Amino acid sequence: MPETIPADSVGLVKPQILAFDTPLALDCGRSLSSYELAYETYGELNADASNAILICHALSGDHHAAGYHSEEDRKAGWWESCIGPGKPIDTNHFFVVSSNNLGGCKGSTGPMSLNPEKNKPYGPDFPIVTVKDWVRSQARLADALGIKQWAAVIGGSLGGMQAMQWAIDFPDRLRHSVVIAAAPKLSAQNIGFNEVARQAIMSDPEFHQGHYYEHNVIPRRGLMLARMLGHITYLSDESMRSKFGRDLREGKLNFGFDVEFQVESYLRYQGQTFVEQFDANTYLLMTKALDYFDPAADYGNDLARALEQAKAQFLVISFTSDWRFASKRSREIVKALLDSKKDVSYSEIVAHHGHDAFLIPIPDYLDIFSSYMDRLKVGD
Repeated sequence: MPETIPADSVGLVKPQILAFDTPLALDCGRSLSSYELAYETYGELNADASNAILICHALSGDHHAAGYHSEEDRKAGWWESCIGPGKPIDTNHFFVVSSNNLGGCKGSTGPMSLNPEKNKPYGPDFPIVTVKDWVRSQARLADALGIKQWAAVIGGSLGGMQAMQWAIDFPDRLRHSVVIAAAPKLSAQNIGFNEVARQAIMSDPEFHQGHYYEHNVIPRRGLMLARMLGHITYLSDESMRSKFGRDLREGKLNFGFDVEFQVESYLRYQGQTFVEQFDANTYLLMTKALDYFDPAADYGNDLARALEQAKAQFLVISFTSDWRFASKRSREIVKALLDSKKDVSYSEIVAHHGHDAFLIPIPDYLDIFSSYMDRLKVGD
C-alpha cells in the first residue's frame, strides 16, 4: 500500500459475506438450495436508501472494487480510478455496493465451495450460471441491504451487460444504467476466443475433468494460456506496440523458443500471476455466461423490444481502440434504446488502451463519467 492512503481513496475496507437460504432457480433448470455472496460497501447509505450504487464486475473481477484490505496490502481495488471521494462514483455522496458473482472464486458460492449434497467441492458439478441469474441474486442482496431501488447499476464489459440486464428484468429497481465497453451479445469471433481459452484449460493434464481439487493440483498451464490469450484481446495493437514494440529482453536474438521478446515475458508473467489468483472452473463458468448473454433472444431477437421494459436513464460509453467490444456494438445498444424511446447519453472515448480502457483513468473518460454521475447527486 502507499506510504499514506490517498485522500481520494475509500481507504481500508473489509469484505462481507451474506448467506441466503431461499433456493435460487437458475436458467439452466437447476437451483441452488442455499448460497453465499461476498461483497464490499463504500460510503454511507442515506436515510431513505436512495443513494445506493451497484457495481457489477467483469469476467476476472470480484467484489474488491476500491480501497485496500490491509495496511500491508499494496493492491487497490480494480476500479480504484473511478470509486472514491471526488471520483466519478463519489463516495461522499453515494453508498456503493460491489459483489462477487455466483460461480466466483473470491468468496461467493462457486465451484470451490462445498457441495452440501456430496460433502466435497462442487468442482465441475457447479451449475452453469447466466447474467440473468446474477441479476436475480443481486436483487436479493439489495433486499437484504434494505435497498428497494438503486440510484444506478454500473459496470464495464461483462459488468455492463449486467447493468443492461438489470434495466430489463427489474425496471422499477434502478434509476440509471451505466453500460461501459459492453455489447448486446457476443460476436462469433468473441465466442471463438472464449472457446480456445476453455480448451486450453480443459486439455491440461492436471484438469482431471474439473475435479483437480481432489488431486491437489491446478491446471496451471491451461489457465495460464487462457489468460495470455484473453489478455492479448483486452489490449490494442497500439498499446502493445508503445509498451513493448519488438524489444528484446536481452538485447539480442538467441534463436530458441524461450522468452526473447519483452511482450513474451509480459504475457507469461500475466498468465503465471493469474494462476495464483483465479480458479479454472470459475473461468470456464464466466466465459460461458458471456457467451450466453443475449437479452434480445427473449423478445424475438429484437433488442429494442427487450429494452422497452426499461425505465432507467442510460449512459453508454465505448472506446475507439476496443476491438474486443468495438464501439459499433455500443452503438447497437444506443440505437435500440433510441428506437424504444429511452433517455440515453452516449460517448465514444478516444483511447489507445484497447478493451482495458474502462479501467484506466483517461481524463476525457473520467470527465464524462463524472458529469453524468453529478446529475444523480442532485436528483433526477
